[in-house]
Amino acid sequence: MPTLQAVRASNATFRPPFRPVALFVGGTSGVGQGTAEGFARYTNGNAHIILCGRNKEAAEKIIATFPKNEQSQYEFVQCDATLMSNIAKVSADLRQRLPKLNYLVLSQGIMTMQGRTETSEGIDRKLALHLYGRWKFVFELMPLLEKAKEAGEEARVMTILSAGGNAKIDWDDLDLKKGYGLAAAANHATTGNDIMVDEMARRYPNLSFTHIYPGGVRTSLISGFAGKLLLPLVYPITVSVSTAGEWLVSPLLSEKFVKGAFWRDNHAEDVGANKWSTEETRKKLYDHVVSFTKTA
Repeated sequence: MPTLQAVRASNATFRPPFRPVALFVGGTSGVGQGTAEGFARYTNGNAHIILCGRNKEAAEKIIATFPKNEQSQYEFVQCDATLMSNIAKVSADLRQRLPKLNYLVLSQGIMTMQGRTETSEGIDRKLALHLYGRWKFVFELMPLLEKAKEAGEEARVMTILSAGGNAKIDWDDLDLKKGYGLAAAANHATTGNDIMVDEMARRYPNLSFTHIYPGGVRTSLISGFAGKLLLPLVYPITVSVSTAGEWLVSPLLSEKFVKGAFWRDNHAEDVGANKWSTEETRKKLYDHVVSFTKTA
């Protein structure tokens, strides 16, 4: 396992010959924030960075800390990513005004003990955030990613959740309308992201797709979930958002991730492809996600 110092040193060598455009969905808090801050730090202001989420005030505070120069361009795009129609609308706007997209990072999510809670589109909120909405962004923004690649630049997608769990899912109930449970929802999201990374890398072999596990991170989600009594117990086995960001940003910056499919743990080490990934399961899940995320 590389040390944190080694990862920082590797990240610091990032010197792209182009001005990158990066979109961080869920970048206004938690691991998404840590990754965005790391990216801003290592591009030293020479980037166009877009934070996408619900909280404009939080985004503005984060952007205020980014390094700035004449090449810097930072902005916030508001989106409730539980709704596929919202994602389609935001993506259409981005396609219209952006010349390209080099990096797409997806970390939107919630931590809750509530049971199935459907959106107005009939999708469970947890699955909408952790699975369907993430790949809806990828589908909608693929033209911009391809433009970056056609220009000879980087085009990388990274979803931050829980790579390598190899959890079994119900292939006859992919949207969990029949057998919903918190464990089932978690399994479908994590294995779903693993398999979608595999399938998308096969469909777009010149692009990079990564599913990475952040590990235990002291985010507001963890703090709120643990509560004041348990937080002291959680603290020693977790890392700060900033430290997590060092590991999480590395697949965006390293030459090891130029193209292909990657599954990484919280130290950016390989955990391998999901054992349930076959030609049949990849096609079935891909077709399901495409169909389920379509909007009028």
